[in-house]
Amino acid sequence: MTMLLNKVLRAGVWCGIRLQSSSTATASATASSSSPAPSLGFSFELTDQQKEFQQLARRFAQEEIIPVAPAYDKSGEYPFPIIKKAWELGLFNGHIPQEYGGMGLSIFDSCLITEELAYGCTGMQTAMEANSLGQMPVIIAGSDAQKKKYLGRLTEEPLMCAYCVTEPGAGSDVAGIKTRAVKMGDEYVVNGQKMWITNGGKANWYFLLARTNSDPKCPASKAFTGFIVDADTPGVQIGRKEMNMGQRCSDTRGITFEDVRIPKENVLIGEGSGFKIAMGAFDNTRPPVAAGATGLAQRALDEATSYALERKTFGKVIAEHQAVSFLLAEMVMKVELARMAYQRAAWEVDQGRRNTYYASIAKAFAGDIANQVASDAVQVFGGNGFNSEYPVEKLMRDAKIYQIYEGTAQIQRLIIAREHLGRAKK
Repeated sequence: MTMLLNKVLRAGVWCGIRLQSSSTATASATASSSSPAPSLGFSFELTDQQKEFQQLARRFAQEEIIPVAPAYDKSGEYPFPIIKKAWELGLFNGHIPQEYGGMGLSIFDSCLITEELAYGCTGMQTAMEANSLGQMPVIIAGSDAQKKKYLGRLTEEPLMCAYCVTEPGAGSDVAGIKTRAVKMGDEYVVNGQKMWITNGGKANWYFLLARTNSDPKCPASKAFTGFIVDADTPGVQIGRKEMNMGQRCSDTRGITFEDVRIPKENVLIGEGSGFKIAMGAFDNTRPPVAAGATGLAQRALDEATSYALERKTFGKVIAEHQAVSFLLAEMVMKVELARMAYQRAAWEVDQGRRNTYYASIAKAFAGDIANQVASDAVQVFGGNGFNSEYPVEKLMRDAKIYQIYEGTAQIQRLIIAREHLGRAKK
């Protein structure tokens, strides 16, 4: 049994449960029901193990994250003490295969954990989830040696990594990346600038996407190469921490690469394979992003519901006013459907199928829902909702980024339309 798994088994006592290895757990709620009904063929029941993961993450959010989230939001300080505790409990880096020291969780199982952590604070959850995005290219395309070296160290210490793709002039337009990598002997020399890199100032290593073919007519599928870059490599210059509208304790920075030398053994697959690797990672990471958005929406719904059952106007609690009760009903429907969307997307990828269609649906829908439900929660709170002493103001600020990072809401619609029309033409 791996060192990390031993840690998690011991940590399970923290909330009165013991977690088991997930190597035999199925990713699907359908196939892995505690008491499946074969004649029905479809089940929404979680396994006992999945419920244990969910319970552990839920209690961690309630007892460790929620009490300190407002302070971290105000200070913008990186929440490393919370991240370290979550790492000790095995609540992130769950995608790392067991042979490299990880838990080897399915995407579905990881999403269950992500939703609960995001319920507590999406700034902290984003810092943890950025590790999944940074490590996913290595998980899906790395050699055995690369996985042992770079994934292994994340399970030995509470270290962070980052996905280093976006540039000041190339966000949604990934093909517009200007960062160059030129092969010189057994090394590549990299020059360029990246922007909006989550965990940029805290990462131990980066997944870096750079152009290796200087021909402007070369298709994106062949023009870029993926690299693993140690953060302490000479020439890596870390910019200032950005003070963002929401998720303020997450570390977001620009990174400049000036004559950075990367050994050829740090190339993923081979020269020209980077674009497919970078985009392929999203099929695995967009469902957890959607789960995070759903967790925020659920928190906003719960806060609004509790307030509506306490606040009185015109002689009765506002939940009894039809205008408010209908607003809550709309919020409930949206949250439930967002949850179903991310679970379907996670289930698809865990079945070994290409889930681009479902991943984009989940990411776009849950991101929109997080913003709508958070805004509605502020409305339920009225003037109090606009005040920073109440939690929904933070939720509304935190929600906006879900329509932007890991592919904007508009890019998701482009992907969905492309997938839909492609199917229709067959």
